[in-house]
Amino acid sequence: MAEVAYRSNASRIADEERDVRVEDYLNDKLQNTTDLANIDSLLEDVKAQQVLLQQQLQEAKRTLDENTKVSVAHSNDLHQRARQFQSQQNDVDRRLMIVTQSETSDDAVRKFDSSMEGLRKLDVAQEYMELLAEVENLSAGARRNFKKSPRDALQPYLRLQTLVNALKDAQPAAEDAAPHLIDHVDRTARTLWRQMKDAFAGEFEATLRKMQWPGRDITLDGQLEREWTGGVRKLLELQEPELKAKDSRTADSTKGEEPLVLLPLEVMTKPLELRFKYHFESDRPTNKLDKPEYFLSHVISLLNTYDEFFATYLQPILREYFRSSNLALTSIYIDSTSALITALLPMLRRKIFALMPQISQQPQLLSHLIHELMTFDVSLRNEWNYDGGNAIEGWKGLTWEVLVKKDWFGRWLEVEKNFALSRYQNIIDAPESGEIDYDSVDPGATKPTYAAIRVNDLLETITDRYRPLTSFSQKLRFLIDIQITLFDRFHSRFHDSLEAYLARTSSIARTVQGVSRETQAELQGLGGLERLCRIYGSAEYLEKKMRDWSDDVFFLDLWDELQDRARRSTGKNLAGPMSVEDVAERTSSTVGSEEDSGALFDETAGAYRRLRVRTEGVIQDMLIYSLRESLRPYGRINPWSSLSVESNSFLSLTAELDATVQQSNDYLSFLSKVLAQAPLRRIVRQVALAIQMFLWDHVLMRYTFSASGIAQFQRDVEVVWETMDRWLGEGQGETGMRRLKEGLVLLGLPVKREEGEENGDEDVGLGLWEVERRVFRNNESGREVLDELGLEVLSESEARHVLERRIELGH
Repeated sequence: MAEVAYRSNASRIADEERDVRVEDYLNDKLQNTTDLANIDSLLEDVKAQQVLLQQQLQEAKRTLDENTKVSVAHSNDLHQRARQFQSQQNDVDRRLMIVTQSETSDDAVRKFDSSMEGLRKLDVAQEYMELLAEVENLSAGARRNFKKSPRDALQPYLRLQTLVNALKDAQPAAEDAAPHLIDHVDRTARTLWRQMKDAFAGEFEATLRKMQWPGRDITLDGQLEREWTGGVRKLLELQEPELKAKDSRTADSTKGEEPLVLLPLEVMTKPLELRFKYHFESDRPTNKLDKPEYFLSHVISLLNTYDEFFATYLQPILREYFRSSNLALTSIYIDSTSALITALLPMLRRKIFALMPQISQQPQLLSHLIHELMTFDVSLRNEWNYDGGNAIEGWKGLTWEVLVKKDWFGRWLEVEKNFALSRYQNIIDAPESGEIDYDSVDPGATKPTYAAIRVNDLLETITDRYRPLTSFSQKLRFLIDIQITLFDRFHSRFHDSLEAYLARTSSIARTVQGVSRETQAELQGLGGLERLCRIYGSAEYLEKKMRDWSDDVFFLDLWDELQDRARRSTGKNLAGPMSVEDVAERTSSTVGSEEDSGALFDETAGAYRRLRVRTEGVIQDMLIYSLRESLRPYGRINPWSSLSVESNSFLSLTAELDATVQQSNDYLSFLSKVLAQAPLRRIVRQVALAIQMFLWDHVLMRYTFSASGIAQFQRDVEVVWETMDRWLGEGQGETGMRRLKEGLVLLGLPVKREEGEENGDEDVGLGLWEVERRVFRNNESGREVLDELGLEVLSESEARHVLERRIELGH
């Protein structure tokens, strides 16, 4: 009943929806009375649409019937296949239970899997046995052949080595399975390799004895050359798998490993090694701890002796043998000289590594050995073009192996730092260290102290000590821990000396510390000036040296690498334990920034520059104070308005100015010897301004002047200028006191006769009265007359004050 009611309700709802759509359609088509005329065409369209919909409905029913038939057929097929699968499964279970004599199918499956696992293990064991049999056959075949036909023995050995490499390569994918098998095959191959190597080496040594190796001036020809060439080739073929295996490995996996020595050269260097041991590893006089250059120069001598032989006979063989392989790009295999060096280095390593513990507590011996090693490394790189088989990065050298791989850098750095500090202290303690050196720099340059020059020489020597290092971190540690540390100590010494000078010359020091007048006079005189010039000259000298160092290729490369590492660094361990901030604090604030400017010595050079500038200011203050004190008696005299001299008489210097002129002459004489022209003129310019200010304020603006007084005052000032010109150059005195010079010109204007009076033949130009009238008229008139007189510095108001000093114009 519910279903009937549901269907009835659904039919009713469908009819209602259909009626609504019909109504909407009619409302759309019959919107006004004019649309009724088209009702016939509308009915025709509706009938056509009804026919079309009827056709579509019939097509949909036909498609539904076909799909229903296909679905039923597919369902029947699935049911049939499911019944067949179940029948087959039952048959398999029945068979498994019969075969395994089990009561249930699960027990049968477990027993069957166990049987299959056993079969699989049997197959693996069979393959293992076959592999072991092949290994044994290859090993036996090689042993049978390498005595009577060594070349035939190489083929089974090479096959065996190929098996070893293949097993090792496949082991990671097999989750490190069968380690014992791989170890057995590897040991078999290595045992066979040693046996073959001994056999081939024995034959090759017999050939070498015929050649009388290692004699000098060996020549090969005929049968002997063929025997030697054959021995070399057999040993190269024996080593070929090892060389290829090393070449195929990545750079990271071979990092820290020594390059392989070619077997022919290993055999040929044995007698050379015995000779080396006899001379340098026994009680012979040549074996001295303090003479590492003996055994290092011996190796260089071996290269000089035998390089021509190897280049003549071995080089063609290497080129032909390796030209078709990747090893042709590796110098230690393709170049006979590099191959010989590689063969000689192991005996050097053994000697050096055994020597290091013996001398580690003897600083001088340790320092000397490292220095000789660096010289040796440079010789091999530059003179013999040895790159250790790494054409991109180059050979790091025996020094790097000792300092980094064997971890002796910390001890060596400590030794070098102690040596540097000791030599620095000796320089400072020398009696003449604080004296000015007049001869070690150019005549026109500022003179430093002996200590500054020797400290710079020490620092340059230190640079030469670590310049050959290949490690960036080691070079930076040397720079910061030793060189910049010494720079800082020397700077602190001069800074403390300047502070002590200022403390002893201050008014508070004279009051509190009781500095005597004699000491005060000495500090303010030439003694104090010399003391300040020592600081100034040394600071300027070392500042310039640091600027020069910053342009040195070595320090430029170090700076570029530092910037590159700092920009890529996370901030920690930029160089050893130092972070980016630590390095920037000691070198330059631009470390790690994107700025192109900057240098390694920015911070240190900046400290010396600040010391130099401050010292220059103190020198100026000292000179100004001293000269102003000497000028005080001159400022207290007043003969200027009453002085009367004959016009043609010679004017001598005023007695109260003698001390100032003498003092200026002494000061400038000394400064001209110790300072370059640029700083000398900067200092004297400020002193001249101070003298000008004193003479202007305490003489010119204080007293009135008669014509004779003006002449005397002009003569006094000219003597001061002449003193300055004597040491600075013509006209420098007047240039430093232009205001006073123009004031004297204005003050010394002649009293021109009034119009109508006889004036003689001489044209005296503008007269005092005319200038006075125009200056006091207004500013514009005053500026015009000052320009006519060529006075550029004086203002109109200053000109009026100057004119008021003339006794004729006094008010």
